[in-house]
Amino acid sequence: STLIDIIMGLLTPTKGKIFIDDIDLYDKKNENFLINWRYSIAHVPQNIFLADCSIENNIAFGVPENKIDFKKVLFASKNAKIHNLIKKFDLGYKTFVGERGISLSGGQLQRIGIARALYRENNILVFDEATSALDVTTENYIIKNINKVAKEKLLILVSHRLNNLTNCDLIYIINNGSILESGAPE
Repeated sequence: STLIDIIMGLLTPTKGKIFIDDIDLYDKKNENFLINWRYSIAHVPQNIFLADCSIENNIAFGVPENKIDFKKVLFASKNAKIHNLIKKFDLGYKTFVGERGISLSGGQLQRIGIARALYRENNILVFDEATSALDVTTENYIIKNINKVAKEKLLILVSHRLNNLTNCDLIYIINNGSILESGAPE
């Protein structure tokens, strides 16, 4: 998670440098580059924050109510495999989740977080153990959909389950801050 925070521009590395297209991400002369880099990323952490508002507002988090694109909300929720559950609620997408999503399970929270990332349509998707609370069948479905949706995007997956990484171009196995192994999946 620390490496992910450094890559996303949230933590400054204590040693070494991070280059994006040959530009030092943390060069003080390029502060706008760092800001733009951060805005290009949609991050799904293991622990999702939900505001005490509707499911729709949580998926389109930060977008004013009158500017929410409901077609994008539907697309994102279907690809995050949360749409069918939401339809069962009396108020559907207008259902309030309670403070920090208290009324939802861990897997449901994660799927709303994934839908939020997909709604944003950023060029870079970072999933940091974003499916750890899901059952294997749901997780496989979502990973398959994310791979389809993210074809033209940079997708960074952090997972303890190697089967989630089979469609990745490169895999790095990291333990205690060191790269133990790297390469393309077999």
